[in-house]
Parts: sequence; structure tokens; C-alpha cells
Amino acid sequence: MSGFFNISSKFGSKTKPKRSPSAVRPLFLCQPYCNNSIVKGNFKTIVQLPKYVDGNEWLAVNVFDFYNYISMFYGSISDFCTLRDCHTMSAGPGFEYMWMDGQKKASRVPAPQYIDFVMSWIQALVNDEDTFPTKDGRGFPMTFQQSVRAIFKQLIRVFAHIYHAHYDKMLSLCQEGHLNSLFAHFVSFGREFDLLDKKDIVPLQELIDIMDSNGILC
Repeated sequence: MSGFFNISSKFGSKTKPKRSPSAVRPLFLCQPYCNNSIVKGNFKTIVQLPKYVDGNEWLAVNVFDFYNYISMFYGSISDFCTLRDCHTMSAGPGFEYMWMDGQKKASRVPAPQYIDFVMSWIQALVNDEDTFPTKDGRGFPMTFQQSVRAIFKQLIRVFAHIYHAHYDKMLSLCQEGHLNSLFAHFVSFGREFDLLDKKDIVPLQELIDIMDSNGILC
């Protein structure tokens, strides 16, 4: 597995044909699904740094948990994310993520391959003692928070693909409430520690706005 993959591109013409809102509105933005959650209340107290806990330790533990939970959600619908049906790593109309290899060459790859690259890269990173130290006496590197931001950039792309391409499968598995709760937790944590750029949340901005209006996000 090679490379660092942090390039996203927006495709499509500037002028798009007008369509009725009902014809283009994704399922995850429709009632009652957009308000379905297993968590009631606000995530503020959950994401805040606990007293006497090292900030980097808190980031490391939560990043590891988010990675594992998102991996499980994707695993539940991965049989439907195929080379044929998901031939690009898309996040709705006009959004496609490009893979950047070790030579910094961007290329279009199918979604299952892109996500496999993402998960393999994160797994290698969290297992790297120089980046995610676990032994006594070893400190976090100066670039640790930069690495965490890079992980968040990639994980929100996985979220975006699941929501835009496979939300119907989440509904059939009755997982939408769990997915919405995990996403709200993820966004709240990202906000609390400034881990998400505005451009990275654009494909899911409408869902975030709904969650904000419901008072779920911190």
C-alpha cells in the first residue's frame, strides 16, 4: 500500500439542469431518517477532554475507536460496494475523491479499492509505534495532530460514500440510527479539536445542518 491520499476533486459543469427537490434529495436527508438516532441530547460532554487526561492520548483513543466503528459499518454493506456499482469513490453528484500514490500522482480508483487503501493506511499508522506510541516513556511526535487530521479527512470521505451510495442498505439493516449517532459523535469530536476543514464536510453539510438544528452536535 503506497502513498498519502488527501486530494479531492469536484467534477461536473457549473450549470446544472433544474430538478424538483423531491427528485434529487437523498434518503438520509429525508424524514424520518435524518432525525433517527440512538443518542438523545448533545455530544458536548462526551467529546470534551477529561480532566487529567493527556490531550494526545484522548485523540489517539478516540481516533482508534472511530476507525474501528466506521470499519464495522462499512463491512456491513461492503458486499454491495462493488467494482461494478461503485466504479468511482463518489460522495454524491459532483464529488469524487482521487487516489494519490507514492509518486503524488492522482488517479481514479473504484470506491472499494479506495476504502481498502484508506483502512489499510490507518491500520498501519495506528500500529506504528513512532506515530501512536503505546510504550512507557515514549511521547507523541510533533506531527501527531497533523496525522489525526489526515485520518479524519479520510474517514469523513468513507462516511460520505456510505451515506450517498449505500444509505438504502443501512435502512434495510435498520442501522440508520446507529450510523447517524456515530456520525454526530465524529463531527462533534472533530469540531471540538479542530480536526475537520470546511471543504471536507461539504458532501454532508446538509445533514450536519439538520443535526445542528436538532441540537445534537456540540
